[in-house]
Amino acid sequence: MTTVSVCVPLSLDPTAAITAAAARAGTTVEVRYEPSLVPPQRFPADHAGDPGWRRSADTTARWNRLLAGTDISLGVPGDAPAGLLALVSTAPTVAWVQGTAAGAGEQARRAGLAAEIAARLVVTSAAGVHATPLAEFAVFGLLAFAKDLDRLLRQQRAAQWPGRWPMRQLRGSRVLLLGLGGVGREVARLCAAFGAEVTGVRRNPGGPAVPGVDRTIGLADLDAALPGSDAIIVTLPGTPETVGLLNADRLARLPSHAILVNVGRGTVVDTGALVAALDAGRLRGAVLDVTEPEPLPAASPLWQRDDVLISPHTAALGTDEDDRLVELFADNLYRWLTGQPLRNVVDLAVGY
Repeated sequence: MTTVSVCVPLSLDPTAAITAAAARAGTTVEVRYEPSLVPPQRFPADHAGDPGWRRSADTTARWNRLLAGTDISLGVPGDAPAGLLALVSTAPTVAWVQGTAAGAGEQARRAGLAAEIAARLVVTSAAGVHATPLAEFAVFGLLAFAKDLDRLLRQQRAAQWPGRWPMRQLRGSRVLLLGLGGVGREVARLCAAFGAEVTGVRRNPGGPAVPGVDRTIGLADLDAALPGSDAIIVTLPGTPETVGLLNADRLARLPSHAILVNVGRGTVVDTGALVAALDAGRLRGAVLDVTEPEPLPAASPLWQRDDVLISPHTAALGTDEDDRLVELFADNLYRWLTGQPLRNVVDLAVGY
C-alpha cells in the first residue's frame, strides 16, 4: 500500500482529503499524520515551524521511522533543503514530494540531490497557491505609488493641505510583467481589469496565450521593452539564470516615473543598483516583498526611504493557505494514483 506522510506542520488535518482522493481513484493509501512529530506553526501557513522546538529521543525515533516508510511526502521536512536531503536519504521508496512553497524547485536545487535520486524523484511545487495574495500585493504597490501614498502620508503627518495635483492612473499604464506562472497570470488578470496594458516576459514567448497579457516577449527583448514601461513587476523564481537579472544597466533603462514591484525572489534585483537608482531619482519607487539578502539587514538604506515599501516576505501568506495547499495535494494525489500528469511538476535541472 502506498504510504503518504505529512512532513510539515499544518493548521488542519489533511487525512480526510487524502483518503477521499484515494477513494475517488478507486484505491486506498496509508496516511501518516502525526502532528506531535513536527514543530508547531508560529503563524498561519508556517511550514517550517517553531525553530526552538526539539524532538525527544522517542519522537526522533518515531520521526525517522515515518520518513523511512514514506512513498509520497506532503511537504519538505523543515521546509528547507536539508530536510529534503534527509528525506530522500532516509526513505528508499519516496517517489514524489509535494512542496508547500512555490520555490520548491529552489529547495531541491540547493539540496544538491545525487543524480540517481533526482532522476527518480518527482517534486511538485505549490505554485498558484499564493497567486491571489501576491497579485493583490503587487497591485497594491502599483496603486500606492500611482496615488502618491508616500506624499500623502508626509503631508498628513505634517497637517498640510497643499495645492491639488494630478495623480497617475493604472488605466492606460504599461506594465512589464516578468514571469507568467501562477502569480504572474493572476497579476496580469488584475492589471487588465484596471485597464493597464500588460507585456509578459517568459522563457518561451511562443507558449499559450495568457488572459490579460496583451503581448508576450522573451528575455532577449527585455532591454528594448524597459524604456516604455511605467511599472515592472517581478514574479520570477530564484535560479542561477535570474540572479541579478535587473542590474544597474536594466534599471537605468526604465523611465524615472517607473515603479518596481518584486513578489518573486530578491535575488532577481541587484540591491545595490536599486538603491543607486532610487538615490539618483531614476525610479519613482519600489515595492518589495522579497529582498537580497533576507532578512534585510537593519543597516540597509532601503529601510529609511519614503519611496520604498517593504514587506518581510509575508505578502504570500493567508489564513486559508493550508486549505488550498491540501486541496492542491489531494488533486495531485488523485492524478498520481490514476496515472495522469501532475500539476506544478518541477524541472529539477532548471529549478522550477
